[in-house]
Amino acid sequence: MNELLAFLLRYGYWLTLGSVFLEQMGLPLPAVPILVGMGALARSGVFSWSAIILVAVAGGLAADLIWYHLGWFYGHSVLRIICRISLEPDHCVRRTENVFVRRGIWALPLAKFIPGLNAAAVPLAGMIKTRLGRFLIFDTSGLLLWTGAYAGLGYVFGHEIGLLIAYSSRLGNSLLLIGALAIMAYVGYKYVQRQRFLKALAMDRITPEELKSKMDSNQKIVVVDLRNQLDVNTDRYRIPGAFHAVPELLEREAGFPRNQEVILYCT
Repeated sequence: MNELLAFLLRYGYWLTLGSVFLEQMGLPLPAVPILVGMGALARSGVFSWSAIILVAVAGGLAADLIWYHLGWFYGHSVLRIICRISLEPDHCVRRTENVFVRRGIWALPLAKFIPGLNAAAVPLAGMIKTRLGRFLIFDTSGLLLWTGAYAGLGYVFGHEIGLLIAYSSRLGNSLLLIGALAIMAYVGYKYVQRQRFLKALAMDRITPEELKSKMDSNQKIVVVDLRNQLDVNTDRYRIPGAFHAVPELLEREAGFPRNQEVILYCT
């Protein structure tokens, strides 16, 4: 445990930079405990609180600029990558899209505080072609609020956290084992959550070739586009004859004959 504390005292800024960068890249590795702990150490005078914020924002901004440009150039394919890396269910992406439709770029700072939204918000900002200067203003503001809130929490309760660290040092390597198990449990939970979501979506599927064959043979089918309005606006490709419907209001909006085969598609 003493070795771990020595490592934190020596490489605290680098640890802050790396943890925030990795979390903003979408990896299921929470940086919040690091920010809180660094804030507590700043209270004791070991680190500078303003330097912690500066380093954390730099790490987050570096990751966000990567996702912003990927979203700008590659669009929806980047969102699928985000879901796999972060182990977030795909409905989190749809929820983020809905927030962007309602709030616009103002959703970017808010997303930093909401698990699931943060993973997709930045590439979405690039996907809708938000100007770089405007993106930097809102993203930096969100990072300042996010890092400041948690590092500030650690600073305010620095004394109590210091007592907790002192007590934890008596546990020695047992604490490291507990921490490793906690991280493994968190990643495992996110994986199981995503697998359950994918299993819940299991249904009869049809390939694009099969759909084209049905359409060419003039079979009576109804094709429903369930994509978010943001996806429809940014994607020029659409299945001919398909009509758009909001999933939550599908039954009320559709009005299609019940004796026809219905084919649903989304991103």
